[in-house]
Amino acid sequence: MGSHLFSPLVLRGLTLRNRIALSPMCQYSARAGCATDWHLVHLGARAAGGAGLVMTEACAVSPEGRISPADLGLWEDRQVGPLARVVEFIHAQGAAAGVQLAHAGRKGSTSVPWEGGRPLTPAQGGWEVVGPTAEPFDEGYPAPRALGPGELDGVVAAFAAAARRARAAGFDVVEVHAAHGYLLHSFLSPLTNRREDQWGGDLAGRTRLLGEVVAAVRHQWPAELPLFVRVSATDWVEGGWSGDDTVALARHLAPLGVDLLDCSSGGLLPGVTIPAAPGYQVPFAERVRREAGVAAGAVGLITEPAQAEAIVARGQADLALIGRQLLREPAWPLRAARELGLEGPWPLPYLRAKL
Repeated sequence: MGSHLFSPLVLRGLTLRNRIALSPMCQYSARAGCATDWHLVHLGARAAGGAGLVMTEACAVSPEGRISPADLGLWEDRQVGPLARVVEFIHAQGAAAGVQLAHAGRKGSTSVPWEGGRPLTPAQGGWEVVGPTAEPFDEGYPAPRALGPGELDGVVAAFAAAARRARAAGFDVVEVHAAHGYLLHSFLSPLTNRREDQWGGDLAGRTRLLGEVVAAVRHQWPAELPLFVRVSATDWVEGGWSGDDTVALARHLAPLGVDLLDCSSGGLLPGVTIPAAPGYQVPFAERVRREAGVAAGAVGLITEPAQAEAIVARGQADLALIGRQLLREPAWPLRAARELGLEGPWPLPYLRAKL
């Protein structure tokens, strides 16, 4: 019998060669928002390693939307060319290329993780952070400036412009990042969005910004190519964003042109206990598929080929997004194919290493 994990996935006019995707993982290696040789080697190796879809890290839609000064960006045209070089190589290996568009919100303006990941002062090159309200992310973090309605229109326009640049770079998939406590997620959760205007309050108000971003991106993105949204399916905190909210959001986003919900979790607040275990986030994707009828991606401690195969075979997810395991093992899909009794998409220069 054939493998479900290695069956093609058709999303609009795009066919992925298998159900394995490199999950967006920040590399903090850009220069002035531009991709470098690191991105070419990092992303290219995962394409050569057999993934069906290779996703970039969070790519900021504006300078103030960066997590750190070393983030990728698509806020200006000069950032298109370096990414196009990466996309061309990914395509040459038979994989599809995806880009994640993001705004860090109140979690922005920090140093890179290996330098502490703490907020930067203006003297260190930091910038003003923004959010739905003026509540800081954590002790020692600056209070964000609450965005006004006109500025929120600007956020929507920035995502749309970044999507246009993403297509100019040749990407096949665009993903809107609405997870992990960044700007769009902070508007979704009642724990961080305490606004009393049309951008807050009930579920309709709190999802308004994401809905407008998605509609604007979809308008810029070709109709034949898929649009993903990454969400934190739960805040893991009582009274926060929940699995029920995620299902409702999926039903709201599908008519706007969203093709797949990438289901992660957490990141909104510091110090939250998350019951991490192999496949612990898979049930979120399963609920989205079953209750909302929307394609879903599963992520989180998916490390073994048989585990990933079972997730797809059982109908729990359409796509297995692999993060840390693909950092450790760029050719994980080739190993997975071998363990599942299949022929993997080996690059011709590597055939001598095939077992």
